[in-house]
Amino acid sequence: MVQSSLVMYEDEFREIEEIISRLVMEANAKSVYLVDKDGQLIASSGETHGIDSTSLASLTAGNIAATGGLAKLIGEKEFSILFHEGEKDNIHISLVGQRVILVVIFDDRSSLGLVRLRVRKASDRLNDCIQRILKRMEKGAVKENLFEEITDEDIDNLFGQ
Repeated sequence: MVQSSLVMYEDEFREIEEIISRLVMEANAKSVYLVDKDGQLIASSGETHGIDSTSLASLTAGNIAATGGLAKLIGEKEFSILFHEGEKDNIHISLVGQRVILVVIFDDRSSLGLVRLRVRKASDRLNDCIQRILKRMEKGAVKENLFEEITDEDIDNLFGQ
């Protein structure tokens, strides 16, 4: 089954940004990224400078796909949480609603236990938001509403008339 890309409106995007910004603070994380399973970055917050977010998103999605294959080999459906420990930084990766990937980068200012606790709370809120987006997409509201919002004035402005 091919999944279509998420189509969201500005208020939904702002809600997602607020959730991940709060997660950065509450988990005392360096940065947080929300990625779709296709490897596209949806949103990020925190100390994101110096990190190639496009590569991070793509590699994270690949990591989830690879570990999904490992899970199937041993009879599991999937591994919903992954953790990578480094010398200075750690990465906590979790699936949210089988649709998006939440990536939390943290160092010794935080702990795995705190990150897991805060991720659980944020994941519930993110899942609620993603489910609302998916329900709206299923109803076909995206197709209808995209063109209703475009006015003749918008078209004239686009073509400089």
